[in-house]
Amino acid sequence: MSHVQHELAQKFPEKTDRIHALKTGDAHFSRLFDEYHDLNRHIHRIESRGTDRSREMMKELKLQRITLLDKLTAMLNT
Repeated sequence: MSHVQHELAQKFPEKTDRIHALKTGDAHFSRLFDEYHDLNRHIHRIESRGTDRSREMMKELKLQRITLLDKLTAMLNT
């Protein structure tokens, strides 16, 4: 399992079957999932490397991640 925090399967371990079903059967969910995954990894790389990024940029990236997570969560709960 990945050590990157905020992975969707780690946030919702009880919904791994639902995540898989939506990833394979719903193109919109799959696209949002990939965007979330890529953005989450990007944020993790920045934080773990101590890369010089402005607070404003990190705030914006994390806001994007939260927005994607909200959309994915809503789809998982329907």
